[in-house]
Formats: sequence, structure tokens, C-alpha cells
Amino acid sequence: QVGDKVMVLARSGLWQEVVNVPASQTFPMPEGMSFEEAAALLVNYITAYMILFDFGNLRPNQSVLIHMAAGGVGTAAIQLCKTVENVTIFGTASASKHDSLKESGVAHPIDYRTMDYAEEVRKISPKGVDIVLDPLGGSDTTKAFNLLKPMGKLITYGVANLLTGQKKNLMAMAKTWWNQFSISALQLLHQNKAVCGYHLGYMDEEVELLRSVVAKLVNLYSQGKIKPKIDSVWPFDQVAEAMRQMQEKKNVGKVILVPEAPKEESKKAEN
Repeated sequence: QVGDKVMVLARSGLWQEVVNVPASQTFPMPEGMSFEEAAALLVNYITAYMILFDFGNLRPNQSVLIHMAAGGVGTAAIQLCKTVENVTIFGTASASKHDSLKESGVAHPIDYRTMDYAEEVRKISPKGVDIVLDPLGGSDTTKAFNLLKPMGKLITYGVANLLTGQKKNLMAMAKTWWNQFSISALQLLHQNKAVCGYHLGYMDEEVELLRSVVAKLVNLYSQGKIKPKIDSVWPFDQVAEAMRQMQEKKNVGKVILVPEAPKEESKKAEN
């Protein structure tokens, strides 16, 4: 209804003060949720939830490898893993983020810049892991598949390897494309493993499915089991700085854009 506080799902066009979306893409905000949390919830938590539970079938006593564990989907996935008993989490991130990851429940943080994460996982779990969340693409998807235990599941949901720094690097793109993982049905049959692909942007028609996932997430939020982690909040006129925060991989949690600077900051600026 008019005046309701809502969370919004839209593929693009949200970096503006006024947006127009179908009512079916709006979801009432639960009690006690801030607008910043609402902005951080839907895309990341729907993605993490459907990857872990709908595709991954996560169960007690399993192990999960989460890449970019300090980012938006990574943070959501860690919190959702903690809702299942005795799940062992491996998480890749730069060393400066490891303390934060341990506090949030990652048993084994791995610095992907200085270590081979596949070797590190094998040292601790020689058989590999049950689920790998792969937002990287390229040769990392092959590594992920090889890290799976029998009956393990690889869910690929992005190609972050295509982006390197501030500009799209054509060599990196070509290399990622060339190394993109490919497997036949017969190979899958021999390996006893599953490969799944996920892209929330192509779920526009699945209104009922998304509503049921959001209802579960709102319930978990209300119980205090999940809470979006906000790294920083930036006004629209600082969008370049906000993007740099992500490109330089400084963020732990979500980088949020708001139309204007938060009131406290603007008061400080006036003083």
C-alpha cells in the first residue's frame, strides 16, 4: 500500500532517487529493519539462500567453500550456513579480513593472494568439500569441481575473474573465457558430482518462488539469525569512491548508496 516501507528487487536502475517497479518486485520490510539493511538484503541473501539450500541441499555436518567470503553474497552465505548444525566453512579473502571472517563463523579463512586455496582445503579436508560457491569463473570453476567430494555440488553464479581493477582488462577477459569450465554429461556421471548455474537476474517470472524465499529470509531476520553486514554508506555524489572501495577489495560486507549524505555527516561538515 501507499506509505509501506518496502524492499525492492530490480535488475538495474536503482542508482536514482525515484524508481518505478512492479508491485510484485516489492516486499514489506520487517519490523526494526533499517533502509540500509533492506537495500543489502534481497539480492545477496536470495542468491546465497537458493545456492545453499535449493541447489546445494546443505545439511548438518557438511563442508562449504565460499569465495569472496567478505563480500555481500559471501557474508550472507556464512550467516545462512550458521543456521545449519555443524557446517564447516572455508572462506577465501585477503589476509586483512581473516579476523572478521573468523568472528562471523569461518573455520578456515584462506588468503587466496598468497596461497593456493585448493591445496589449503586439501590439507584440512583431504577428500574436499560438499559444496563450492563459485562467483569467479574461468579456471577457478575447474578447481572448484575438482575440490568436490563424491555427491558434491558446484554452484557457479558469476565471473568475477573478468573484472580486474578499474578497467576491464581484455587479456584477463580472453583468458577467463578460454579457461571457462566445460564438462559433458558422461563425465558428470563418472564423477558423481553436480554442477549448477544460478543467475537471479533471470528469475523475473518466478514470482511465487522468490516470494517463498523472501518469506523465509524475513523470518530468519526476525529471529536474529541473519543480519545484513553494512561495510559503508555513500551518497550518490561519491559513487566513484564507493566503487573504488569494492574494486580495491577493501569492503567487508555491503557497500550502500543513498541519495544524500547521512545527516550526522552533513552536520559535521557544516561545523
